[in-house]
Formats: sequence, C-alpha cells, structure tokens
Amino acid sequence: MYKELRAGKRQKGRIGRWLGHTILRTADLAIALPLVLLLLPVYAVVGLLVRMKLGSPVLFKQKRPGRFGRPFHVYKYRTMTDKRDSFGNLLPDEVRLTAFGKGLRKLSLDEIPQLLNVIKGDMSLVGPRPLLMEYMELYTDEQKRRHWVRPGITGWAQVNGRNAISWEDKFKLDVWYVDNRSFRLYVKILLLTAVKVVRREGVSQEGQATTTKYTGSAASGIGSPS
Repeated sequence: MYKELRAGKRQKGRIGRWLGHTILRTADLAIALPLVLLLLPVYAVVGLLVRMKLGSPVLFKQKRPGRFGRPFHVYKYRTMTDKRDSFGNLLPDEVRLTAFGKGLRKLSLDEIPQLLNVIKGDMSLVGPRPLLMEYMELYTDEQKRRHWVRPGITGWAQVNGRNAISWEDKFKLDVWYVDNRSFRLYVKILLLTAVKVVRREGVSQEGQATTTKYTGSAASGIGSPS
C-alpha cells in the first residue's frame, strides 16, 4: 500500500510545490519545541492526575498509519479504564470513558503528548487525523490521498465539525486540505483550532461517547456504513 500511495502522488504531481514539506516541517518544530517546554508543568499535572484516577500506564500508545501509510505509535493521555466483560473483551467506550476522561477530551489535553510525535517527525501540527490501521483497506482511491501528507494533531476536518460530522465528510475535508495545503491555511487551521478548544465543539458524535467506527464507504462497495 505504501508503494501504491507514493505512485498515486507522483501521478498527481507535487502538492504545494512552491511551499514544500520543508517549510511546514520547520514551522512544526518552531512551534512544537517551545510549546513542549512551556507545557512541562501541564504534562506533569495531567500525568499525575491520570495516574491517580485511571492508573498505569499514563500514556495510551497505539499504532496508526502515517504519511504513505507507514505505521508509527501515536501517544495520548489515557481517558478510559480497562474494564472488560466476563470473556475478557473491553467494554464499550461509553462505559469505559470516565467523567475525568471526558474533561480531558473537552479541553483536548489528552492530545498534548502528540507534540512528541510532531518533534519526532511522525506527525505535523496540521493534517488529517491518524486513524486506525484497519481502516486503510476500507478507503476508496480518493480517500487514500489523505495519506499523502503527515497526519496532524488538528486538521481541516477538525475545525469543520471534528467528531460531529460523518466519516464521508471528514475524508472529503481531509483530501481538500491535501489539495489546497499552504502555509496560510496551516496558520488558519491552528487559529480556528484554538477557538474550537475554547468552545469545546465537536468533541463527540451525536448519541455516541466518541465517534462511530468506520466500516467502509457505501459508494465504494467496500464494507458498509454504520
């Protein structure tokens, strides 16, 4: 799949040739490095609270697809318990998500460890959100183009609805960002993200603790929408 995604990008030509990955990467580091230092007290307090209320491990680590689908481990603060049923299966999100965890999500504090992913180069501050590895085989050819760029902590889909919009709309917004990426749009998304965090908008999908699982696009005939 990595080769397929790379080949598709070559066929479409370089995106944002005049800007390039170097400028956005420099912007990521210029913002993320001082921000991590500034947030060190916040990291310490949130980490301690997670340890006290949810136990160890403090960080949630999961493999996600990065640029061209290459897997990496994304980091977040835990917001859920590990409660399981009698068969050892994890209980639904709405059961495991605590009031404390909801608070972290509303303030987006659970996401701040991803600044380390940005510094490492696995992610950007702005880009399509890194989803589950299992979704990769469910994407249409158009949806796969969201992986032409580094995944982001925030993105065009996040400032236009976040978890409150459908999967189809999220992917359309992700691909639109890939096709229209610029430094000006990068800055605009960061500013809009700050507004969204303050207003606590789109944290969950209506009727869900977080969001429904993606099971494929109806238009592609792959899987079925939930």
